[in-house]
Amino acid sequence: MYIKEVRRLDRVIIRFAGDSGDGMQLTGDRFTAQTASFGNDLATLPNFPAEIRAPAGTLPGVSSYQLHFADHDILTPGDAPDVLVAMNPAALRANIGDLPRGAEVIVNTDEFTGRAIQKAGYAASPLEDGSLDGHRLHPVPLTTLTVEALKDFGLSRKEAERSKNMFALGLLSWMYHRSTEGTEKFLKSKFAKRPDIAAANIAALRAGWNFGETTEDFAVSYEVAPAATAFPAGTYRNVSGNLALSYGLVAASRQADLPLYLGSYPITPASDILHELSRHKNFGVRTFQAEDEIAGIGAALGAAFGGSLAVTTTSGPGVALKSEAIGLAVSLELPLLIVDIQRGGPSTGLPTKTEQADLLQAMYGRNGEAPVPVVAARTPADCFDAAIEAARIALTYRTPVFLLSDGYLANGSEPWRIPEPDELPDLHARFAQGPNHTLEDGTEVFWPYKRDPQTLARPWAIPGTPGLEHRIGGIEKQDGTGNISYDPANHDFMVRTRQAKIDGIDVPDIGVDDPDGARTLVLGWGSTYGPITAAVRRLRAAGEPVAQAHLRHLNPFPRDLGDVLRRYERVVVPEMNLGQLATLIRAKHLVDVRSVTQVNGMPFKAEQLAHTLEAIIRDH
Repeated sequence: MYIKEVRRLDRVIIRFAGDSGDGMQLTGDRFTAQTASFGNDLATLPNFPAEIRAPAGTLPGVSSYQLHFADHDILTPGDAPDVLVAMNPAALRANIGDLPRGAEVIVNTDEFTGRAIQKAGYAASPLEDGSLDGHRLHPVPLTTLTVEALKDFGLSRKEAERSKNMFALGLLSWMYHRSTEGTEKFLKSKFAKRPDIAAANIAALRAGWNFGETTEDFAVSYEVAPAATAFPAGTYRNVSGNLALSYGLVAASRQADLPLYLGSYPITPASDILHELSRHKNFGVRTFQAEDEIAGIGAALGAAFGGSLAVTTTSGPGVALKSEAIGLAVSLELPLLIVDIQRGGPSTGLPTKTEQADLLQAMYGRNGEAPVPVVAARTPADCFDAAIEAARIALTYRTPVFLLSDGYLANGSEPWRIPEPDELPDLHARFAQGPNHTLEDGTEVFWPYKRDPQTLARPWAIPGTPGLEHRIGGIEKQDGTGNISYDPANHDFMVRTRQAKIDGIDVPDIGVDDPDGARTLVLGWGSTYGPITAAVRRLRAAGEPVAQAHLRHLNPFPRDLGDVLRRYERVVVPEMNLGQLATLIRAKHLVDVRSVTQVNGMPFKAEQLAHTLEAIIRDH
């Protein structure tokens, strides 16, 4: 009996690519779930077409899903795939440039017809012209094999062909020793009302596995051991950034003992938060899908006035529409979370691509002096903690707070350790209960803008509470009384007080990872954490001493940031924009930081970033 070789690997990067209707996201998601269950560390990068339904077989219509999994701690979805599964010529053409020599390429030969090859921009079939000679090519008639495997199910050819992604998943599951049990349970649940479709997909999945087991074209399978030492002890699950952020909002509302209210308008890539929170009414969550962005934040601000932990979710174009209402929240001094899942701009820009170019908009995108705290998540799992931190600031200091994520974090996924309830902070907020000020004649009254001396937060008075009636609205208020005031001195005082409240927010000092006494500091924020950390590891392994720090709090900055920056000869700031954090740091701390920027809709590649950083270090 012929026994196939099994090779041990420490890590693998796989990319599934095909038409947006080929089920590549589902295929990648299921392979990821199988890998998470196995215990590998992992990171993913889904990549969607910008058009709702681009013409089939064209480059703009290619959808892909990249997964990096390993037996050790990893930080990014990987730079270059070791394996590409291409369902048609367009998928091959759109992705082949990212593959290193020697990578494995599995192609669905049934789709390599003359018309499809021409539509993808090839002059001749890449399977026959020698252009793939530098790779290990596996031509597989996926469609034909799938249809043959399902011939006894009574499905039309078109219905049977839809299961070819499950055949591919079965083949890759065999190739990397992934259990398909979880996927079979998923298919039974997903198609519970169509058991014939569920059975067909399971049959295709098993046929793909059996094909790998029996065909001579795949002579080797691979094992990647669980990442036993990468994770602290605990219970883990795989989460995307949007899912982790949703869970963080629910956890924050429970820790604050407040109902959670989401006023939102659907927008890519933030809509999944609305979808997820709508499932959790049992936790006191109320979701409102508004008719537009302005109505969404208006409803959320009303909920904040009524005593809820209020949230509005959006992306960059929606933040622009919400700007006046954010300014109103600043004036009213009410807790409100503005979740901005950033995407490529300007205007509608690149809806399905990633960018972190809304920082200056979050900082300054309102009329007048309207300071708002800004918190940024660094990884998909970290979105949970960032949401809780944003809620802490909003509730403690009675202010709207920006929570910045982006498309890379929102759709990417990684293992997340589920925290124990006693690990979460106490976020209970106290509502005003009665009068808080005594007039000269001894009368006790309620002043809505009489502040806590430590936090400068004003009291949170629930409407309908007897004796706590007060004015609201955007016109400037008199200090203390909250009466409408046009007095110049009062306006100057209120503007400076609102700014002082934000400046005085208690945020942790910035942590610096500097094991070697380096002269160069790499400073990042948001989703650049993974690529920066991976690049720094590469530089250190090559003998280059490099320090690293990453900002969660962007307004206000940590109080020790200036001192930290001045300890280093060079400070390099990689960003997926044209240098927005660098601009803020130069203005605030007068440190001439060096910008490394990228705005191509994709995250930094660790190797490329390492080369750039190395050149900067040696240039000095």
